[in-house]
Parts: sequence; structure tokens; C-alpha cells
Amino acid sequence: MNAETTETPRTATANPLVDWSVAASTGAMLARGGPSVPRHEAELAVAELRDLSVDAERYVRELTGLGRDLPVKQGEVVDRPGWVRSAAAGLDELTSRAVPPERTSRLASLVAGGAGVQTGVVLAFLGSRVLGQYDPFGGPGAEGSLVLVAPNVVTAQRAMKVSGRDFRMWVCLHECTHRLQFTAVDWLRDYFAGQVGELVGGLSGSEETLSAALSRLPESLRALRGSDSQDVMGLAEILQSPAQRAVFDRLIALSTLLEGHADYVMDAVGPDVVPSVATIRRRFTERRKGGGVLDRLLRTLLGIDAKVRQYEQGAAFTRHVVGAVGMDGFNAVWTSPETLPTRAEIKDPQAWVRRVH
Repeated sequence: MNAETTETPRTATANPLVDWSVAASTGAMLARGGPSVPRHEAELAVAELRDLSVDAERYVRELTGLGRDLPVKQGEVVDRPGWVRSAAAGLDELTSRAVPPERTSRLASLVAGGAGVQTGVVLAFLGSRVLGQYDPFGGPGAEGSLVLVAPNVVTAQRAMKVSGRDFRMWVCLHECTHRLQFTAVDWLRDYFAGQVGELVGGLSGSEETLSAALSRLPESLRALRGSDSQDVMGLAEILQSPAQRAVFDRLIALSTLLEGHADYVMDAVGPDVVPSVATIRRRFTERRKGGGVLDRLLRTLLGIDAKVRQYEQGAAFTRHVVGAVGMDGFNAVWTSPETLPTRAEIKDPQAWVRRVH
């Protein structure tokens, strides 16, 4: 799909951790082109994505009860380089809160430039797979940015051989749920940014050496053998200090809740809205597991497989709680940071029900 489907997001900037302008330009340059699609089909996909992003949010509001009085806004439709630039800009805004530019040194700038190139390579890889994204830190003001990646939506829909309109609505339902989570829950954006700032700020400002972190490895591996290894996100988590782990656990619990809730909603809206929802879910689940050896390796290194488990665990948590106390009872999760589920409660939703209700 050609560049005419792209709306250009704001440009990322330099940052003490990562030079996001370098990441954006590198990722956009490396991003592969989309599928070859007849012009009329491309235009239909773009127009439908824009229109369905409005319809989808209305359905999500009706099901969840979130944000009923908020204005409904259309999503942006972008190509792969457009998503890379948008993602880099949002990450720039988020990480700049954690490490202000005044902490930059000449050495830090050199490191940030190299990190920008590496991050751009990762963004280019992800840019061929992401269907859509709501970024609470993207776009102007505090409204965030909802982007839908037209060539990836078309590629996935063709590969699964499902209805184009149904699949586009299904994707919009997921992303609109994310938008409502952050726009209807007025404290969530700042809480999330604060947790990321605490984690990233602690890592960048820590005097702990790599050797000190590695010295904990044997003890960490022994603890890992006695735990659910499927719940561990990678080597970085194993090497974390107790203080870092506490913040990381809160972020993982929140991320799992947000993704699982959106996955639950996109199916629960039902066949009246997405007639082929059961077929789409079955084929999409199989697609998430697919890929060649190199693709699977990259997915593992980037934590994408762990992300898939988050969808599954978060959706199971949401289904259990809604089944136990109804949607209004589930919405107690949005009351305050104290009512969010812990990482342990995500796997034991009845424990959250007992604590909060």
C-alpha cells in the first residue's frame, strides 16, 4: 500500500537514553513496503479503518460503560514508516519524563545515537507486524494518538482469509478499548508514566555495575526453577534488583490487564457487530503462534512471545472477574492505583475479587 495512506506524526527528538530522531529515521528507512494492493482496494481499506474507528469506540463504550460522555475521534491511518515515526515520538515523550535532557553529556549523546540506530532496527521489524496502536503519549496535548497500520491489517486479513470489514472492525475494537482505558480513567496516563519513570530513572541513575547484577544470577536462576518460568519476561528481569523488580511487576500487571481487557472486549462485543468473530479469533490465535525459525527467535528476543501470554492471562482475568461480579464490578479496577490487580492476582483473579469486593 502506497505512501498516500500515511498521515505524518510529529518528529521524535534526541534523548539521554535513545536518540529517538535517529531511531525514527533508521526505522522508517528500513521498514519494508506493504503488500501490492489495487488502488481501489487500498482506498477502501483506509476509508473503512477511519470510519470504523469511530463506530468501534461507540460499541466499546456501550459494552464497558467507559467514557460515555467523551467526544469520539477518528483514528489515523498510517503506513509502516508512519507507524515507526509515531511510535518513536511517543516513546520519546515517555522516556523524556524519566531522564530529562539536561542530564545529557557528550558521552551520553554518543551512546544515545548508537541506541537510536539499534532501536530503529527493532521498530522496523515491529512495523511490519503491528496492526494498530493507541499511544497515550503520542499526538498533540494529552489526548494520545490512535494509529491503524493499513498495510499490516490488509496483510493479516489476506493471510487468514477472513472478511475485510469484519477484521478491520475487530482491530479497531481492540485499539479503541485502549484509547478509552486512558481517556476515561483520568489518573492512568500519569500513573503509567510515573511507573516507567521510576523504572527507567532507577536503571539509568543506578551506580550498580553489570558485575554486581551478574553476581545475582545464580540465586536468581535457583529462584526461577521454583517458579513459573513462563511468567518471566527475559534475562533483564532475572538480573533486576528487588527494588527494580517491584516496579517491573507493577508495570507488567498493568500491561497485562490493559491488553487482556482489550482482547476480551474485541470478542465480547459479539457477532452482531463482527459476524465472523469466532473464525477471526481462531485463525488469529494460530497466526500469533506462527513464523519461521528466525522470526520466532526475533519474537523471543524482543519479548513478543511474552506479550502473547499477556493477552491470554489478561483476557482470562477479565473473563473471570466479569463472570463473578459483572462489568460494573470489574470496572472497580479503574478506581485508583490501589485497585489495580497485582501480578499474582492476574493469575489468581478470585484473589483480586476477594480483596476489592
